[in-house]
Amino acid sequence: MTRFALTFEFDGTPFQGLQRQKHGPSVQQAIEDALHRTTGEKAVLHSAGRTDTGVHALAMRSHVDLDKDIAPFRLMEALNAHLRPDPIAINHCEVVADDWHARFSCVGRKYLYRIVNRRAPLALARDRAWQVAQELDIEAMQNAAQALVGRHDFTTFRSVHCQAKDPVKTLDRLDVVRAEADFGPEIHFHVEARSFLHHQVRSMVGCLKLVGQGTWAVEQVGKALAARDRAELGLNAPPHGLYFVEAVYPAAD
Repeated sequence: MTRFALTFEFDGTPFQGLQRQKHGPSVQQAIEDALHRTTGEKAVLHSAGRTDTGVHALAMRSHVDLDKDIAPFRLMEALNAHLRPDPIAINHCEVVADDWHARFSCVGRKYLYRIVNRRAPLALARDRAWQVAQELDIEAMQNAAQALVGRHDFTTFRSVHCQAKDPVKTLDRLDVVRAEADFGPEIHFHVEARSFLHHQVRSMVGCLKLVGQGTWAVEQVGKALAARDRAELGLNAPPHGLYFVEAVYPAAD
């Protein structure tokens, strides 16, 4: 038995999320089906994180255990061949130690959320970013975001369907910056933590957008956090602007 670590990107638009679902296609199912066609084995994919319907990934990290003796490069090439035409690409494959786990060995997760801040409809960036026509105050959003950094009870910013036992999380980074791009002025939210609650990033971005447009005062984000009440949430940002960027592991890994 050999444990392989996979790094892959995907467009989440046609999927019901990363994790296998009973009611629709998933990234996990697509990769596991490709693994079966490649090796004849019914392997299970274990991933560093989960994503909702429509959420994308730039470098998701997963692992799979296989009996077949196959070189990592050949496994990667075969999987990419079998994954076509699904918008999933395995861009790295390597053998790892038997005790290395894509989820439980992970010590940090990074996300990016994209807002395209323009009036014209999105053509090339459609389903890749949240379009907001009204000009947003980036400085106000950045100031408001800092109330969320640190260890807090994030009940206000978690989905009612969240399965986490504890709403207390430590948010290591939440920065709001302007990024000029081909599609027009963009606002990027860089978010980092060891782990996240269901919808946490989207809920935080949604409330910060209200600050940017002047609907909420800067102080209201901190007040919503302190309320520890989902009813105090102002807005949940749509999924298609969210990207899983990176899974972080100890240097020895």
